Amino acid sequence: MSNVAQYDVVSIRNDFPILSREVHGRPLVYLDNAASSQRPRQVIDAVRGLYEHSYSNVHRGVHQLSQESSRLYEDARVAVRGFINASCVHEVVFTRGTTESINLVAQSYARPLLKAGDEILITHMEHHSNIVPWQMVCQQTGAVLKVVPISDAGELEMGRFNEMLSDRTRLVSVVHVSNALGTVNPVKTIIDAAHAKGIPVLVDGAQAVPHIGVDVQELNADFYVFSGHKLYGPTGVGVLYGKEKLLNAMPPYQGGGDMILSVSFEKTEYNTLPYKFEAGTPNIAGVIGLGAAIEYVRKIGLGAIAAHEHGLLEYATKQLKQIEGLRIIGEAGQKAGLISFVLDAVHPHDIGTFLDADGVAVRTGHHCAQPVMDRYGVPATARASFAMYNTFKEIDVLAEAIVKTIEMFG
Repeated sequence: MSNVAQYDVVSIRNDFPILSREVHGRPLVYLDNAASSQRPRQVIDAVRGLYEHSYSNVHRGVHQLSQESSRLYEDARVAVRGFINASCVHEVVFTRGTTESINLVAQSYARPLLKAGDEILITHMEHHSNIVPWQMVCQQTGAVLKVVPISDAGELEMGRFNEMLSDRTRLVSVVHVSNALGTVNPVKTIIDAAHAKGIPVLVDGAQAVPHIGVDVQELNADFYVFSGHKLYGPTGVGVLYGKEKLLNAMPPYQGGGDMILSVSFEKTEYNTLPYKFEAGTPNIAGVIGLGAAIEYVRKIGLGAIAAHEHGLLEYATKQLKQIEGLRIIGEAGQKAGLISFVLDAVHPHDIGTFLDADGVAVRTGHHCAQPVMDRYGVPATARASFAMYNTFKEIDVLAEAIVKTIEMFG
């Protein structure tokens, strides 16, 4: 369990106002963090402070409010750069989230390069947002989507991955941490193997950045994408990191204001990085809130967070495995703080409904990863996912609520 002297979960919980509420007369046990985490007071205050004191559109005004908003907006970009150790701030592009970041790379980087017979390599554990954009670009270009299989434990079959890298592979796109299984993939090994054949790699880090340290230069990732709302920040904002050389060579994803230097009816000259990819008025409050969330996480320390969440995972795994009729889906050797499970006699949606009656919030369904469900022959799972503010007592409440649910179904 966590060392209280080093990690004060009570103090952390006090920073999250929503955690003090009750649901159906029971204390809220929020275990749906893989879908979206909660926000600390520091993020809420940053967004409120913007609207109460400094709000204006960014980059376009000489007046005081615009200057203040622009500074806060760009300070958040600096925070992101440091958080993932990008080599410079203009490698950080703000988007609406992981999904838009992947679509941007698919349409702006991959589509102009692909031709019939080329291949894009993904894995069987991908979220729909790292499947569908590649299917779309394959339909547009005649390229072929290849899928690396996974084992019963929920681990990538790395032998097959190496076999499937070919002279026709033009891009590898892989999830860092599976949202449906919790598997932590060996992305550094994957990137090195792809680069040895001259193949660029995109990493979906939506489930990684809130829980483990990410250094994009150490990984040598060509693209790395994530969302704000899983990182204790606002919804509707995310990040595309891309190597400067690649981003410079890519055409804009959208046209509009702020992504231009000059416009005439004959010709448009595009803006420099990163603004070339940030058309229109951005989610100013979302970006500033994301910056505040990053500073909050860095203050606590990802190492301490990871250790606490690993303790929760080990404890929860032990507790749930003692429940007769419960089966955990995905038992990789390297896992993040997430457990997907099924019960022999209870549909996952019923599990979620009955746990909610005890104040326990889990996610039920296919988790936007239907191919994973098909791989394990289940229509859906119940998923408990942990964050920095969860406690061992909450794991006990979860286990007791599951047992009660089984008893109610006979």
